[in-house]
Amino acid sequence: MAGRRRVSGSSVVALCLLLVALVACGGRTAADPARADVQRVLDRRAAAVLAHDAAAYARTGTGTGFEQLSALPLAAWSYRVRDVERTGDTATADVELRYRVDGYDRGPVTAGRTVRLSRDGTGGTWAVDSDRPAKESGQQPWDQGAVEVVRGTHSLVLGVGQSTAMLRRFADLADRAVPAVADAWDGDWSRRVVVVVPRSVEGMAGLLGSPASSYRGIAAVTTGETGGREHAPADRIIVNPDAYGLLGSLGKQVVLTHETTHVATRADTTSATPLWLSEGYADWVGYRDTGRTAAQA
Repeated sequence: MAGRRRVSGSSVVALCLLLVALVACGGRTAADPARADVQRVLDRRAAAVLAHDAAAYARTGTGTGFEQLSALPLAAWSYRVRDVERTGDTATADVELRYRVDGYDRGPVTAGRTVRLSRDGTGGTWAVDSDRPAKESGQQPWDQGAVEVVRGTHSLVLGVGQSTAMLRRFADLADRAVPAVADAWDGDWSRRVVVVVPRSVEGMAGLLGSPASSYRGIAAVTTGETGGREHAPADRIIVNPDAYGLLGSLGKQVVLTHETTHVATRADTTSATPLWLSEGYADWVGYRDTGRTAAQA
């Protein structure tokens, strides 16, 4: 037909070679196998965490950190490698950690991690040298030390650097807070809370990825995502033990009940919810049935 030109086989071959050359100049011609290798190592590491198998964990690299998180009751733990920067036999991986506390989390907590690895010689197996919070991510409790777990009727308390007796007191407070909130708020929520008690306000700030100066004088905060149940899978009440310890018995209960109210209402709170409403309602529930007047509160 008019307008068409016949292309010879040699021209096609030349065009293909040109395209290959352009790809080689502009990027990788094939995926770096290091990423898949690192993913396999981290998959084995995750399986060891879930199985509470210290020996299998150590076979994937450093065993540091295993004992610090081994007490956690986990329903899920996995890693997703997002990127790997490799220099010879060392590599740094940008990793997403996803984990879920058994019986408490509707969905996984997601945390960015920076994992450094090395191997013995070309073709050797990668091994984890360190696993730390990513630059823009807060710490997890086990990054600050061994996590002790205390179970309540309606609560799970995760403590670092605190006595068992202290953590039990927090569980008792949370166990009174949950029924009080359930009596006031009949929405769909788990009626269970996870309370994290770090060693100090600096530990609290580390968990939240912010300076300690942001939380001095604040007894506790609740973390979580607003905007519907699918976005509110795993709330945490994080305590500032320095400020909390200055409160009286009533104040301690009011604070835990206030924060538990945020957990209960999280799925029904959006960015459009006025702060005076969400905080005012939590205060109202916190002081409800305490016998205090509005002026006293």
